[in-house]
Amino acid sequence: MEEGTMKAIVMARGEYGGLELLDKPIPRVAKNDVLVKMRKTAICGTDVHIYKWDAWAQRTIKTPMTIGHEFVGEIAAMGEDVKGLSIGQLVSGEGHIVCGICRQCIDGRQHLCRQTVGIGVNRDGVFAQYATIPATNIWPCDDKISENVLSIQDPLGNAIHTALSFNVLGEDVLVTGAGPIGLMSVPVLKMAGARNIVITARRPEPLAMAKALGATRTVDVTKENISDVLTELGMKEGFDVGLEMSGSPHAFADMVDNMANGGKIAILGIFADDVKLDWDKIIFRSLTLKGIYGREMYNTWYQMSALLQSGLAEKLEGIVTHEFHYTEYDKGFAAMIKGEAVKVVLNWD
Repeated sequence: MEEGTMKAIVMARGEYGGLELLDKPIPRVAKNDVLVKMRKTAICGTDVHIYKWDAWAQRTIKTPMTIGHEFVGEIAAMGEDVKGLSIGQLVSGEGHIVCGICRQCIDGRQHLCRQTVGIGVNRDGVFAQYATIPATNIWPCDDKISENVLSIQDPLGNAIHTALSFNVLGEDVLVTGAGPIGLMSVPVLKMAGARNIVITARRPEPLAMAKALGATRTVDVTKENISDVLTELGMKEGFDVGLEMSGSPHAFADMVDNMANGGKIAILGIFADDVKLDWDKIIFRSLTLKGIYGREMYNTWYQMSALLQSGLAEKLEGIVTHEFHYTEYDKGFAAMIKGEAVKVVLNWD
């Protein structure tokens, strides 16, 4: 591909809203890399943290940094050692780049690599007309699926990894937090055979979407108690599986209180404050706690492709609530920060 320049959304200054649309050189393609021409990218909560330049961003992001890690695009060029892919192919990709040589990587557990580098966090990301991605991280896409849905496979993978961490067939599941990932977990749980799916939030709008996605019961925790819902649904012993998606210490404690003995909890939410739990409840009720980070590489991607082709894609069409041209990225971030949007997609065509 000819050398030239491209447009990129760059965290240029270490301050709130320090993003700029800049001209940058089109990145060179190393022998094991793929150059992707972006079609659509999606704004993640991580990108919002960077935009706000909060404490996490200040200690993590080195400016200037092209941000973004959720994408779908087409292959524009490939390195000389890349096999099994083709120019023009529709692709997305895993946003965590691993070392490939540590114990976890060579044991097939790359998602546990301690040397993980995040695209758009630790190295330049995909909010650009072009981005280079290691060929090992590229995931071919089914072009019969909506590009909006294909662009959000990264967070969808988080939802699938969390929802399928434990067997949910015939089980009663509590989801705390109706953000994008919590919402996407609902139809996944439904397809996996969960019996009752109860989801909590503090606002009615996401709960209405959760209901449309297949939740058995939604709970506005400003007005209702989870324990009352247990009685209503005839659940005498509590929830078998919990998915903590909120990052709220109170929601997590509430979940623990309503688990059945021997219940299992998958924790994806990031807690900004210290979490104080009654550890006697964890120990004497034999609860299992499992932390979730990213996606299993690459089992989650195989599961996700199968689920999308089996009807999940159609169920998720409404998750993308706002679309903007990439030049209007500020509007996209504003919609996220104001709570008006579930997922925002930036168009690069």
